[in-house]
Order: sequence, then structure tokens, then C-alpha cells
Amino acid sequence: MIDQKFTKTILVGLLMLGAMALMSLAIPDPSLREIVYKAENRLRGKSSISVATITIVRPKYQREMQVKTWTKTDDYNTMYIMSPARDKGTVYLKRKKEIWYYIPSIERNIKMPPSMMNQSWMGTDMSNDDLVKKSSFADDYTHRLLGEETIDGKACHHIELIPNEDADVVWGKVEMWIDKELYNVMKQSQFDEDLILANTMTASKVKAMGGETIPTYMEIVPADKPNQKTVMVYNSIEFNVEVPDSYFSTQYMTRIQP
Repeated sequence: MIDQKFTKTILVGLLMLGAMALMSLAIPDPSLREIVYKAENRLRGKSSISVATITIVRPKYQREMQVKTWTKTDDYNTMYIMSPARDKGTVYLKRKKEIWYYIPSIERNIKMPPSMMNQSWMGTDMSNDDLVKKSSFADDYTHRLLGEETIDGKACHHIELIPNEDADVVWGKVEMWIDKELYNVMKQSQFDEDLILANTMTASKVKAMGGETIPTYMEIVPADKPNQKTVMVYNSIEFNVEVPDSYFSTQYMTRIQP
């Protein structure tokens, strides 16, 4: 006869294992969140100052602009358009959950409504949210490891991001390929609310810049327009530099000096 005490112990153990399995399914892997957090802050650091050239490629024309960006933590971001001449002086400001932009031709600061976050930024294949990053990939999404893949010679975690129910985000799903060694985002695909692929960013030309080793060349290609793309190239970047708090005020947007 099987000892009742022994049987009870076995049943309790099985119940505990089942509960642990359910918990592991319900609770996001904290290590994945950490990987995503490091990746999305890779090009910011505690603070940063960068200059980048953005090229808009279309079947019948090509347009180039140069931007300078100041960041402080993941809450503050100011972007100044340096060229072309017609856009020079336009400023975008992220201040926590607020987004502002300044148009020099009308000398006005305008607060951006949430409905504009998924619209094209300055005619590029990037959205306003891509540039100012109002939402957080680490905090506003649940993460699931899909596997591993090599991108541009880098072994990467392939991670799926599904928005949390209460998250104010643009995308219905995001997939990221994150370098396992340096946490650089080497590829990123974004899907709309119907989970249809909207665009894909691929990164390359990883090299030392500003004391870090980062990808310095990115291409964003819309899924439904394969003959067009937006290219972003970092000309310079400095990490963990002193950036005055005044750079992130609406008053300073009208008089910022790049």
C-alpha cells in the first residue's frame, strides 16, 4: 500500500510545479526587459549630443537634412533642424510625455496631439514617435524571446514586443534583433494595429564613436513602398556630457543655438 503521507507530498509538489509554470507564463521575463531597456537607451546614455544626416530617398527625388539632438535620460529630447535652409530652426522637444515643436516661420510653439504621433516626421519613413520616442519599449510592452539570429555578423536576440493593454503606443507589435554582446539594435520591424508589417529598420557600420561602439548607419524601408527608404547616418555623437536643463524648456526652443 502506498503511504498516504508520501502521496500527499507528491501531490503538493506537483501543484507547486504547476503554479510555478503558470507564473512563468504570466510574468514577463525581467531579463528580456533589461535587454530591451539597454538597447533602446544605447544611443542616449545618461545624456548625449549628436549630429546626424537624414536622407529621404524616393523614386523621383532625393532630399537631405541635418539634425542636432540633445538628450537627457529617456525623458528629455530636443532636436534642431540645421538644414536645409527652408527647415532650419525647426525644433522638436520631448519633455516626459509632452511633445512640442517650434516653427520659426510663424514663431510659435505648438503642442503635438497624440493623434499625430504615428504620422510621418518631416516627410521621412519615420514617425514622430520614432524620433522623439514618447513610448518606452521596455515599459510599455510585454516581451517574448523568439530565438536567435545573426544580423550583419552580430549574434542577436530576436524579441517580440506586444503592447500592454493600458499603453499609449503607436504600434500593434514590434520585433527587435538586439546584439547579444553590446545591446545594439541591429534590426527592428514595426507592425500596425492589424499586425501588418509597416516598416523595417536595419543597422550597420558598427564602429567606435563618442567612446561607445555603435551602429552609425540605419535604413528604414516601408513594407508597402519597397522603392523608397530613409537613411540616417551619425556624423558625431558624445555620451554622458553636460546638457543644461534649459535646453528642454519651451522657452529655449525659440532661441536655441546649435
